[in-house]
Amino acid sequence: MTPRISVLIPAHNEAAYITGCLRSVFSSGPLPVGMAAEVLVLANGCTDDTAALARRERAPDGWHLHVLELPQGGKLKALNAGDAAARGDILIYLDADVQVSSELIPLIAAALDHETPCYASGRPQIAPARSALTRAYARLWRQLPFFTSPAPGFGFFAMNRAGRQRWGDWPDIIADDIFARLHFRPAERVQVPAAYSWPMVEGFRNLVKVRRRQNAGVTEVAKKHPDLMQNADTPRTGAGMAVRLLLRDPTGFAAYGAVALAVKTPLFASRTRWTRGR
Repeated sequence: MTPRISVLIPAHNEAAYITGCLRSVFSSGPLPVGMAAEVLVLANGCTDDTAALARRERAPDGWHLHVLELPQGGKLKALNAGDAAARGDILIYLDADVQVSSELIPLIAAALDHETPCYASGRPQIAPARSALTRAYARLWRQLPFFTSPAPGFGFFAMNRAGRQRWGDWPDIIADDIFARLHFRPAERVQVPAAYSWPMVEGFRNLVKVRRRQNAGVTEVAKKHPDLMQNADTPRTGAGMAVRLLLRDPTGFAAYGAVALAVKTPLFASRTRWTRGR
C-alpha cells in the first residue's frame, strides 16, 4: 500500500532521543482505513549513532522506515530533502526529541484527510524536567497565550499537501514551526485532542540561549515575511495578566523574568543562530 502519511524527523546528533521518538511513533493506534505511513529520519551532519540507532527500529505492519543520511548539517536542508523524498498526502513534521501519544497521529491523519489546505497539531505537554529552575520556568511558560493558543505547533505540526503547496523550499530561517503555522489562517488550523511530550532544556544557561534563539526566530519571520503576520493570532501578555501570573506563582514568575532579562544582555551569547542547548 502506498504511504499516505509521511512523518519527517530531522535529526542532528539525536542518539539520546531518536529511539524513544521512533518507538512512540510506531506505538500509534490504528491508522484510518486505507492509510499506510512512512517515517523518514533525516539524519543531517551527524557525528554520533543517530542513523544506526534509527535503522535498528522495526516498523510495524502498515509502516515503512527510511533513514536518509545527509552529510551536511542544517534542519532546513534536511526538511527540503525530506519533502523531496516523502510520498504521503499528509506531512507530519516531528522533532527527534519529541514523543507522541498513541492517539495523536491517527487523529491528525483523519483531520487532514481532505483537499482543502489545512494545518494541525496536538496538545503540547512539557516533559518532566530535572532542574528546579526549568520546572519553575515551565510552570509559568505553559500559562502564556502562545502555549495555550490552539495548535501552537512547536515540536510537532502537520499539514496536507494542499497546505504544503503554499510555499516552495523551506527558507533559511530559525523558526520553521512559526513560519509554517503562519501560512495558515487561524480558521485553517486544527488542534486534535491528543498530546505529545516536548522536553524543555535544563538550567539557566540553556534556557537563556534557547529563549534568545526563539525571540530571534519570531523577529526574523516578521522581518523577512511580513505578509505572514496577518495570520498571527497570539495576544500579548498585558499588565493585568502579568500581575495575575505573579500572584499565582511567584517562583515561576521570578524564573521566567530572570531568563527574559538575561536574554536582553550579552550573557551566554552564542555565535550560532541554531543553538538548542541541552
